[in-house]
Amino acid sequence: MFIASARRKENIAEYLIYMWQIEDIIRANGLDIDRITTNVINRFTDLTDEQRRQLTEWYESLIDMMRRENVEKSGHLQLNKNVILQLADLHQALLNDSRFGQYSAEFYLTLPFIVELRAKSGDNVVGEIETCFNALYGMLMLKLAGKEVSSETDKAVKQITRFIAMLAMYFKKDSEEDLFKETE
Repeated sequence: MFIASARRKENIAEYLIYMWQIEDIIRANGLDIDRITTNVINRFTDLTDEQRRQLTEWYESLIDMMRRENVEKSGHLQLNKNVILQLADLHQALLNDSRFGQYSAEFYLTLPFIVELRAKSGDNVVGEIETCFNALYGMLMLKLAGKEVSSETDKAVKQITRFIAMLAMYFKKDSEEDLFKETE
């Protein structure tokens, strides 16, 4: 909760990857708050009693949302889907605005990798931005598992990382100073 809040303010891409990890941590603990308390919350030794209570309530609310939204086994919470939608909307706005040519150029360097990833995803086709996040999250999971990745995959993920970092930077700028407000 505390980490998520800080990441949301600073880097929306890191926030989303973190929240996907939290969803998987909740699943790995069987959506059981007692197991999450033992395996996750109790590992934070520097929390006050109030912070521990808040963190427990946060996990409980996420568990409740996962059950209500039927994402106990897979999928993402609507709050995380909404972030993807916001990023996709910003992505389109940036592409449609000639002031952001560097962003468009970065996207078109990334597009062949997105197309290739979508071709490999079979029937589970998602939008361009979600495809990028799926690739980044997949790479994170491979690294955590100690798996090797091919040089082609590494090249693709490096380009996707550059592109998503730029999108995240524009997201932060847009939240601080509306990038698309009408000038008189």
